Amino acid sequence: MIINKEKKVMALLHQDFEDLELWYPVLRLREEGVTVHLVGEQAGKNYLGKYGVPALADYGFNDVSPDDYDGLLVPGGWAPDKLRRIPEVLKIVEEMNELGKPIGQICHAGWVLISARILKGKKVTSTPGIKDDMENAGAIWLDEPVVVAGNIISSRRPPDLPQYMKAYVEILTK
Repeated sequence: MIINKEKKVMALLHQDFEDLELWYPVLRLREEGVTVHLVGEQAGKNYLGKYGVPALADYGFNDVSPDDYDGLLVPGGWAPDKLRRIPEVLKIVEEMNELGKPIGQICHAGWVLISARILKGKKVTSTPGIKDDMENAGAIWLDEPVVVAGNIISSRRPPDLPQYMKAYVEILTK
């Protein structure tokens, strides 16, 4: 089933992303006919995942506008700790949230949403390792494979990817 060939999603990139948490969602959405752009600090730069799988950035953070996208994906790994320090990334996340567009975050990706200050009062999940960080940001943390709170779709870790992407696709198609 192809959900909509006109849908576009942005996936954020930095070194040491969790390979499955980037590529499973990207490939799953592309199966549905969604255009997915990989966005990093520099267009044309190759970023390596924690296990060495490369990802080539289609665009740089300054080259994209949330207005042009229907959704956002933030993979986990160690990349979120780098992404959360980049003002352009936080602006993208804040604007996507203000526009009510789906924001998918898995594992350590919650750090980016924490730094964008969009989790207060939201039910979320993540890897248990950042549970305290999520709660300290005002989120209500649940130990579930996937949690949907409005436009925020969160998940714990790679074994939860099928449930995470099922929920993300459902929200993206609304």
